[in-house]
Amino acid sequence: MDHLVYIAASGANDVLLAQAVNANNLANASTAGFRADLISASSAYMDGPGLESRSYATSNDIGIDFDPGVINATGRDLDVAINGKGWISVIGAGGGEGLSRRGDLRVTSLGRLVDGAGNAVVGNSGPIAIPPFSEISIGKDGTISIVPLGENPTTLAVVDRIKLSNPPQGELVKGDDGLVRMRNGQEPVADAGVSLIAGSLESSNVDTVGAMVYMIEIARQFEQHTRMISVADELDTASSQLMKLS
Repeated sequence: MDHLVYIAASGANDVLLAQAVNANNLANASTAGFRADLISASSAYMDGPGLESRSYATSNDIGIDFDPGVINATGRDLDVAINGKGWISVIGAGGGEGLSRRGDLRVTSLGRLVDGAGNAVVGNSGPIAIPPFSEISIGKDGTISIVPLGENPTTLAVVDRIKLSNPPQGELVKGDDGLVRMRNGQEPVADAGVSLIAGSLESSNVDTVGAMVYMIEIARQFEQHTRMISVADELDTASSQLMKLS
């Protein structure tokens, strides 16, 4: 009976992981530019005489759903959306350059340009610093222009340029902080072919209705696995009673 318990427990463990991934996707359904996580499982057969019939569930690496979200116009000067493929380079809380599609940018009281999660946006030579301004605009190539505070409205000054890149999707992995990075650990190379749409934001690509339905399906799968464990316990109890009678 222990074989049945191990197989059911293996499946239940993977179902719990799938539920956690799906819950994280739902939690970020309203996060600008969020890319949903994908998880898959496969069967792993035991090796050895008489064991080939036993199949355990095993989870594969968590992947990224690269489908685009919907771009909505906001009219806000610091809102930007990637036009097509590409990423914005940012510095995560743990340091190191990461990639994000989140374009709800803002300028902190210290003049740092950050995204909605507080990650510093990277420019030509590191994190971008914005001097005091009365007006600000971001071009489709990522160039940031301002009207310095106290200057004539026709006086434009170029501050920096947002680093945009477009590495191959197969080389990208998502970290625990939600940022995407190169699989080999290298920093992405800037790509002049990536462009921005100013005054717009890309929504999350999470299908909330599909994620809710999937959550119900996962819950039912978990119930089935726990039921199998209960059945194994009942069979084990019955076998023990038969042995006592003999």
